[in-house]
Amino acid sequence: MEAFVNGIKLHYVDEGTGFPLIVLHGLGLDVHSMEHAIHSFSTDFRVIAIDARGHGLSDKPAEYRLSDHVRDVIAVMDFLKLDKVYLVGGSMGSYIAQGVAIAAPERVEKLVLVTPKSNGRTSSMARLFSEHAEELEGMDTPAKVQHLSRYMFHNLSLVGAWMQHVQEGGTSLTEEQNAASNRALEGFDFRPDYGRITAETLIISGKYDGLNPPEWGREIADAIKGARYVEFLHSGHAPHVEEPERFDETVRSFLLAPPEQS
Repeated sequence: MEAFVNGIKLHYVDEGTGFPLIVLHGLGLDVHSMEHAIHSFSTDFRVIAIDARGHGLSDKPAEYRLSDHVRDVIAVMDFLKLDKVYLVGGSMGSYIAQGVAIAAPERVEKLVLVTPKSNGRTSSMARLFSEHAEELEGMDTPAKVQHLSRYMFHNLSLVGAWMQHVQEGGTSLTEEQNAASNRALEGFDFRPDYGRITAETLIISGKYDGLNPPEWGREIADAIKGARYVEFLHSGHAPHVEEPERFDETVRSFLLAPPEQS
């Protein structure tokens, strides 16, 4: 499905019925990378998964910012006439979700941030590439990511199978498109604005995450009023892949629980 918003075309999938749940993927990925979560949660919710601008089957401008991603999600909500939603975002998707919950707090009832961070001068991937520049020399982006998996993930066999599945079914980016997607994540800082978030919030980090380590997730949980923090002890940067059963149970239980009394 396609939505024409903010001057571009955004691709999205829309599965299931019930309260709307928007799912936001990570850097360099697309809705295909969230396939398991889409199918799992669509038994209880109307799941809308969006290819962020610059990714998947959505349009790929030469330059854009994190604020554009945030505006795009809100515009898709308007396009689909969704007054209120739940948001689940992983990695880059968690940054976008934070931005939406800050910009339109009255429209986000529950917020799930998976392997998040509150701020960054660069994307976490760009930082890791820089730290290991010598050993990555001459590699393209997919090869770099594969090489650095040991620093990002814990269950390498599960993640390896998932990455192969994503590469076979998803939409790969050119080197220029990868560079633009990384530049979009430069120089953001949500810390001054956490007081604006009114959504019930769950934060999930992975113990072995070398991209966005668990202390960054705890920092956000401490800053958002009433936020709940869960650390997955057998995961790195992809808890939904490395511990899928626990991930599904944790997120579903949080989303299906009655609203907390303020």
